[in-house]
Amino acid sequence: MYIIKVKGIAKIPDYVQLRDEKFTLLAYFRVDRPDKSLEKLGFGDKQEKIMKMINELPFGQVTKLDI
Repeated sequence: MYIIKVKGIAKIPDYVQLRDEKFTLLAYFRVDRPDKSLEKLGFGDKQEKIMKMINELPFGQVTKLDI
């Protein structure tokens, strides 16, 4: 799975995209509200680890997420 952090502008907040190996969009959620999206994908138990990585990730960089 891949993760991309997208910088918002003006009134648009920062977002995160989660994509699979074929780069198909799995989830798209606000950085400050990941709860429902991660639970829907089955990562509710790994949310803390994923959010720590998201907070450290620079904007616009595609990063492989190994969970």
